[in-house]
Amino acid sequence: MPKLGDVASHVRSKVAGPFWVTIDVFFPDRDSYARWHDNPALRRESVAKIYEVASDTVSIYPVEKLNMVKISYPRATPQGGVTERDLHSGQQFAYLLEVEMA
Repeated sequence: MPKLGDVASHVRSKVAGPFWVTIDVFFPDRDSYARWHDNPALRRESVAKIYEVASDTVSIYPVEKLNMVKISYPRATPQGGVTERDLHSGQQFAYLLEVEMA
C-alpha cells in the first residue's frame, strides 16, 4: 500500500496563528489529486488520531485548482509557550508522510 509521502509531490506544515497548524498536501497532477484527495487517511478522524486532537476541531479544505488539500488543526500548546517544541510548526507534516493510503 502506498504511503502519503509516495503519492504526494510535496507536503509542508506551517503555523496558522498562535493556536493553529496548517498542513498542505500537494499532488503532482489532476489525476493524482482525483485519486487521493478524499482518501480515508486524509479525513478528519484519521488526522485527529495522528495529532491527538478532537476530530470536530480538524478542518479539511480540498483545493482542486491547485491539486492540493489543506488540513488545519489546533496546536497542543500556544505558539511560543514554555512547552513549545516546534515554534513554526515546520516539522508537523512528517507524521503524515508514513500514513498508508487505502
